[in-house]
Amino acid sequence: MPVRQLPESLVNRIAAGEVVERPASVAKELVENALDAGARRIEVVLSGGGRRLIRVTDDGSGMSAGDLGLAVERHATSKLANDDLDAIATLGFRGEALPSIGAVARLSIVTRTQDADAASEILVEGGRKSEVRPAALGQGTRIEVRDLFYATPARLKFLKSDRAETAAAVEAVKRLALARPDVAFTLVAEDRPPVTYAARGNGTEGRLARMADVLGADLRENAVPVEGEREGVALSGLAGLPTFSRANSLAQYLFVNGRPVRDKVLLGAVRAAYADLLHGDRYPVVALFLSLDPREVDVNVHPAKTEVRFRDPGLVRALLIRALKDTLGTGAMRAATTGAARLVSFARPNIGSARPAQAWRGSAAPAYAPHFAEAEQAVFDAVAAPSADARADAAPAASDLLDKPLGAARAQLHETYIVAQTRDGLVVVDQHAAHERIVYERLKAALARDGVARQILLVPQVVELDPGDAAALAERADDLAKLGLVVEQFGPGAVLVREVPALLGDTDVIGLVHDLAEHVAEWDQSLPLERRLLAVASSMSCHGSVRAGRRLKPDEMNALLREMETTENAGQCNHGRPTYVELKLADIEKLFGRR
Repeated sequence: MPVRQLPESLVNRIAAGEVVERPASVAKELVENALDAGARRIEVVLSGGGRRLIRVTDDGSGMSAGDLGLAVERHATSKLANDDLDAIATLGFRGEALPSIGAVARLSIVTRTQDADAASEILVEGGRKSEVRPAALGQGTRIEVRDLFYATPARLKFLKSDRAETAAAVEAVKRLALARPDVAFTLVAEDRPPVTYAARGNGTEGRLARMADVLGADLRENAVPVEGEREGVALSGLAGLPTFSRANSLAQYLFVNGRPVRDKVLLGAVRAAYADLLHGDRYPVVALFLSLDPREVDVNVHPAKTEVRFRDPGLVRALLIRALKDTLGTGAMRAATTGAARLVSFARPNIGSARPAQAWRGSAAPAYAPHFAEAEQAVFDAVAAPSADARADAAPAASDLLDKPLGAARAQLHETYIVAQTRDGLVVVDQHAAHERIVYERLKAALARDGVARQILLVPQVVELDPGDAAALAERADDLAKLGLVVEQFGPGAVLVREVPALLGDTDVIGLVHDLAEHVAEWDQSLPLERRLLAVASSMSCHGSVRAGRRLKPDEMNALLREMETTENAGQCNHGRPTYVELKLADIEKLFGRR
C-alpha cells in the first residue's frame, strides 16, 4: 500500500488515545493547567462519572484571545519559555491535552486575563474549532468537557461504571491537592457530598494539614515524619507505621518536584524499605515528596506524565530506602492503635435501650424470685470459672517498671496475651508476635556479624516432604546453612536435618522444615542473597518464638517486655501485625463515660 499523510482530525484522535484514557485523565490535565496558570482556587465538577461533564474553574492568570486560539492547536504551549527540555519547572508541556480532548468531546473554554476588558470563548467539537468570541467571566479560566468520547464511541465501552470513573477522577484530584497545599480545592461529584480543601501554607505544617484534610487524621496519628537529603536530592513527608498497612498500593502518594507520579523506581524503593516489616501481601501507606534539580529528572517520558526518569536512579533509591529505614527505626516502639473515639463508638452500651442491668451475665440467668440473694449467687457461681489466667497478684507492679515504655507485667490472659501497666495506661502484648520479632532481629544481627551459631542434633532428623519441595530445599542448602540450618537430600521425598540455629533453642524441627518448604517458592532467586536469607530467617523466627498457649511466669513476662524495648522494629512482627496495643487512662475513661 502507498504511504500517505494522515488527516489532522485522525492524528488528533490518535494523540487523544495516548493522553485521554478516561475521565480521570481529563480532570488531571485540566487541573494541572490551572495550577501552572497560578490559580489559588480551583473547582472541579463531575457528572456521569465525567462522561457527561467535567468542569474545571480557576482564578489563575487566564489567556488572551490570541493565546486562546493557539491553545487548542497541537504542540502549542506556554510552559517552555526558553525551549529548554532539560529544565521543566511546570506540571506538563506536551501541548496535546486541549486539542486531544477537543478531538473526542465537546470542549468549551472561557478565559480572561486581569487587564482584559472581557473574557474570550472558543468551542471545539470533535476536532472542529469555532472562532474566538467575547464572553462573560471574571479573571481566570473555566473549561467544560461534555459528552466525552462522543466522537469515538468505541472508547466508551472500555470505561467502567459511573461510580468507578468518578472515584478515579476524585483520586487524581486528591493527588494534585496533596501536591499543592497552598491552593484551595472544591470537588463536586454525584453520589458524594461536595468536598472543600482550604488553602494551607506551603511549609511543613501546611503540607501536614493538607494530608490530614485529604487522607484523614488516621494517617497523621499512625505515621512518622520522614526527612532526608543526599547530593542535592531532598525527601520529606510521612511514612505509615507497618501496622497501618493496606491490601493494595493505592495509598502510596509519591511526588517529584510537586508532580504526582506512579514511578517504578520509587515504588520499588518503598517496598524494599518495608520489606523487613510487612508481609508480602501488604502495602505501606506513605506520602513522600522528592525535590531535586529539574535537570536531574525527565518528567516527560510518558504521555500521561505519570512516570519520570531520573539521571541517577540509584541515588534516589538509596535516599528513599535509607531515610525510610531510619525513620521507621526511630518509630520502632510504636504500633497503630485503635483510637479512643473509635473504641467508644462500638464499646459504649446503648443508653436508650431498656436492657436489664444483669443481662450481660448470660442469657440463661434465672428469673429473680423472692429469694433474690440466693438466685443472684447461683448466677455468679455459674460463671465464676475464669477463662483466662489473670494472676495479677503473682506479678506485683514494681514502681521502677511502671516508667518503662511497656510498663510492668501484671497478668497473662488466655496464655497468649500479656497485660502490662504503665504510669498512664495499660499495654496488651501478643507474646508470640513480640518474640517472633525479637528472634528475627537476633538472626539478622548474627548473620551480619559472623554467621548464625549452629546446634548439632544428637540424632539427625528425617523430614518427609513432597518430592518437589524436598528437591527445592536441597537446592537452597547453602543459603539455609548460612542461617544455621544444615539439610541434605535424603531420597526422593525427604531431607535430613543435621544442625539447627542455636538461637531457636528446642524447636520443632519437622514443623520448621515443613514451613520452609511451603514458602520455598517465594524465595525469588533474582533477589540479592541478603534478601533471600532474610526471607528464610523470617520463617525460622516464627518457630523459635514463644508460642501462643504457653504459660509465662511474671519474670518471663517482664523480661520479654524489656527485650522488646531494646529491639528494632518491635512494634510489629515479621508479617506486619502489631505486637502490642496501648490504651491511655484517658482512653479508658472515655470508654466508661468518665470523660
